[in-house]
Amino acid sequence: MKSNYYRTIWISDLHIGSTQCQADVLLDFLKYNESEKLYLVGDIIDFWSLSKKVYWPRDHNTVIQKILRKARHGTQVIYVPGNHDENIRDYDNYVFGDIIVKNRDVHTTVLGQRFLIVHGDEYDTIAKYHQWIAKLGSKGYDLLLDINRLLRLARRFFGIQSQFSLAAFVKFKVKNAVQFISDYEESIVNTLKDGQLDGVICGHIHHAEIKDIDGFLYVNTGDFVESCSAIVEHQDGSLELVRWHKAGLELSEDVVPLEA
Repeated sequence: MKSNYYRTIWISDLHIGSTQCQADVLLDFLKYNESEKLYLVGDIIDFWSLSKKVYWPRDHNTVIQKILRKARHGTQVIYVPGNHDENIRDYDNYVFGDIIVKNRDVHTTVLGQRFLIVHGDEYDTIAKYHQWIAKLGSKGYDLLLDINRLLRLARRFFGIQSQFSLAAFVKFKVKNAVQFISDYEESIVNTLKDGQLDGVICGHIHHAEIKDIDGFLYVNTGDFVESCSAIVEHQDGSLELVRWHKAGLELSEDVVPLEA
């Protein structure tokens, strides 16, 4: 398969160190997608999971090595920590193995659009002010993902390529969860749209999307535990949401054309 080369790639919510990380799909994505700049938009290493149980299989180590190798070979790698790896926020502007840590950054596209890059938990009132509720919810979410992992193995055994996610299905059948996503998006937009920015690129809620909200572009990278998605900037400056399967690239309908 031919590699894709982009100006910028954003990935988040890898949750390396947890059983939920789809490291095999992630490695395949990193193998076939190169970029001038790579943003790691939080929850890259899941210290919450590691604090409960040490889980670090070989392919998780390979993911770290692959990212470090990209940094050594000229890719500008920027690590924006999230709430599951929040201890790394103490090292704002430090450089580790050619990877720079920034608690937030502003990226300018080739078209001159300015995007704030944050993980996004800063705009989630539950994660910010009621962390015990967030951790309790995380346990329930992990249970759904464990069940989903078994379903994924069964689908692969029977040769089914569908990326059905039980957690996502439940999330969008629960009215409060749908409202939470909407409130989260609006919270970010209301906070940032007057800050001489054209948009925000974030993660955190594991819901990949590109949408216009009151003239402000809201972009969410998704994750590599459910959707296996990323945001890319093409050389012409257009942004695109991609979903990755080991068999190859699946383009979503979320595309920002040049005139946007």
